Amino acid sequence: QVQLVESGGGLVQPGGSLRLSCATSGSIFSIRAMGWYRQAPGKQRELVARITSGGSTNYADSVKGRFTISRDNAKNTVYLQMNSLNSEDTAVYYCKVESVYRDYWGQGTQVTVSS
Repeated sequence: QVQLVESGGGLVQPGGSLRLSCATSGSIFSIRAMGWYRQAPGKQRELVARITSGGSTNYADSVKGRFTISRDNAKNTVYLQMNSLNSEDTAVYYCKVESVYRDYWGQGTQVTVSS
């Protein structure tokens, strides 16, 4: 059974940094892309960053220049380095893996930016 396990969330002060990790267990075949989404209270889930199997990336405008997505293909693990965090980054962050057969979601990890 496939599981996605996120880690690295927590409470950080404005201007601080966090690194999220998403490790997959179980076999996922033909991965097309891996990504991070977030959902703030009262808002819809939105794409934060996505990286394809070929290494192409795209980011939400609000995080460009501050967040960096990367992946370890051998480990099927995806990371999100988040710098210069601000209160608007507060949300539950979800990992998503897209395969040619279906999508997989993690349970989410809370990121809170507050002084």
